[in-house]
Amino acid sequence: MFKIANTIISPDHKPFVIAEMSGNHNQSLDRAFAIVDAAAEAGVHALKLQTYTADTITFNGSSDEFIIKDQNSLWKNQNLHKLYQLAYTPWEWHKPIFDRAKAHGMLAFSSPFDTTAVDFLESLDVPCYKIASFENTDHILLKKVAQTGKPVIMSTGVASIADIQESVEVLRKHGCKDLVLLKCTSTYPATPESTNLLTIPHMRELFDCQIGLSDHTMGIGAGIAAVALGARVLEKHFTLRRADGGVDSAFSLEPEELKNLVIESERAFLAMGKVNYILSEKEQKSLQYKRSLYVVEPMKAGDIFNEQNVRSIRPSNGLHTRYYEEILGKKASIAIEAGTALSFSMIL
Repeated sequence: MFKIANTIISPDHKPFVIAEMSGNHNQSLDRAFAIVDAAAEAGVHALKLQTYTADTITFNGSSDEFIIKDQNSLWKNQNLHKLYQLAYTPWEWHKPIFDRAKAHGMLAFSSPFDTTAVDFLESLDVPCYKIASFENTDHILLKKVAQTGKPVIMSTGVASIADIQESVEVLRKHGCKDLVLLKCTSTYPATPESTNLLTIPHMRELFDCQIGLSDHTMGIGAGIAAVALGARVLEKHFTLRRADGGVDSAFSLEPEELKNLVIESERAFLAMGKVNYILSEKEQKSLQYKRSLYVVEPMKAGDIFNEQNVRSIRPSNGLHTRYYEEILGKKASIAIEAGTALSFSMIL
């Protein structure tokens, strides 16, 4: 258990839900503010940005190695530098966006993509850091972030188990005490079949830290299932409307969906409870509506109990149904009205 600002991250507390703005502001500060407001209205606990410039994340090269060649990619044939120039959040926007989030009572932090971004975010006194999947093996960045001593949330996409182990060791060696690893499939969008949520409990045991999910699937199903498997941090990309376009809009949640994620993830957490077979107080009251044996036709003393005059019905005031076959063929000791709960005193 540990805290990010005043929010507890632990198996015994409800999931910490993060709305990732990414580049969905579409280079409009007013739209960025609207996204913050909508995230707050949805009830998320934190807003996250990404802190880089095109020059700090890549090189302005025109050769093929700087072009996205995957024909299945949302960003196929785009130049990396131009793409990141379109997607980045201007650094001068960070403080007003963070202030807007804090005014709503949300935490606000970011993913730095190089050491200069860490220095900048430190000047804004962020409560924690997020390491993106494609940076999770950048030891230069990991050391810098760990040295702040603040909690670290690291996505584990495009990383082998050996990569993750090495990066965790780097973080812990250089000052990171509070760590969350996010199960992540770094395809955009990710399919449910590629998400492999059963990795979550294995990862928690292997790395002895809190686990969450950075979810790129459509909808909220994967996030809810992740909570049932122990995830206590959920990160989702967020936009006002996917139809508005934007670099990450295609796999981002809309406000109604994000609100449902917050509500249903907490319900999933509460529903997990503990191993329990003891009836609750409300269930105890419902016991009267279970089935039992009743006489359902008028009977005279000496009449024989059979399948027509004795039935298993609600409520539970009569004999237990375990006695049904034992009673059939026996005689009534007294006259019995239809609708009478059967008891042993009525049987010869």
